[in-house]
Amino acid sequence: MDSHKEQISLWYDQYGEAVFKFIFMMIKDYQQAEDLTQETFVKAYVHIDAFQEKATPKTWLFTIAHNLTVDFVRKKKPSFLLKELFKKDTTPLPDEMMQMKEEQFHLYHAIQQLKDSHRKVIMLRKIKEFSIQETADILNWSESKVKSTLFRALHALERQLLKGDYQYDSKPRQTQ
Repeated sequence: MDSHKEQISLWYDQYGEAVFKFIFMMIKDYQQAEDLTQETFVKAYVHIDAFQEKATPKTWLFTIAHNLTVDFVRKKKPSFLLKELFKKDTTPLPDEMMQMKEEQFHLYHAIQQLKDSHRKVIMLRKIKEFSIQETADILNWSESKVKSTLFRALHALERQLLKGDYQYDSKPRQTQ
């Protein structure tokens, strides 16, 4: 049993911050994201025998985090969504804000404007760099749904960035 505690502790050190940021980007509530992160690792500890290493520990933890967050939103939906309507502050955490460059800050805000499925697939594939298969496993989608949603999400993100007069592409801009 001690080896399970050590394993979860190691995973928490490796992935805890990434899991928290993933949850926080979905619900935009710092305290609740902390609670759901803790719940993710508690659930992983309780069900560690179910971890069959078909996926990486990171994929398994993100799957747990995603499912717990979806359950939370589903249960809290009316009051949670009402709270979100009146709370339009999507600013990142202060320490993250200081680390962001201006382009990253604009990108963060543009991602926050996307619909939930687009935000999730961009975060998992492009920010957290999960494979198509891992993303499909985490979201419980088919691989083709991941691909098509990502395609649409990237176009929606580009439109959002252009609407905010931000230019985003993979090539550096040339100054004249």
